[in-house]
Amino acid sequence: MIKLIVGSKGSGKTKTLITMCNDAVKNTDGCVVCIEKAMSLQFSIVPQVRLIHADAYNISGYDEFYGFISGVLAGNYDIKDIFVDGILRIGNRDLDGLGVLLDRIQALVKDEVTVVVTVSTDVENLPASVSKYLD
Repeated sequence: MIKLIVGSKGSGKTKTLITMCNDAVKNTDGCVVCIEKAMSLQFSIVPQVRLIHADAYNISGYDEFYGFISGVLAGNYDIKDIFVDGILRIGNRDLDGLGVLLDRIQALVKDEVTVVVTVSTDVENLPASVSKYLD
């Protein structure tokens, strides 16, 4: 299942993601992973969350990110929640490409893993392929 946190820069998306991530640890029977583009969450995320710095793995573009997510899931079958901060920075702000990525991730995780993604833009800017994942 995919969930989006959408808003312009400075609207509190990352703060919401941090709260959701830390709460997920308390409420899950599996593992929680947080992937971020810039290493800025290390002091905000509880230590029980596996925090991954995407730049450390030279991930650039949505195809590479999809491969990375697939590898993370293949390496640990207990993952129940994945949080992603800064997805548009990974994918060069390509909103149409983001829609394709989200469809691919949804097909991969089905309803077995919840994936929460921050998207730094206004809701009005989202193409239908992305906005269908809004609550």
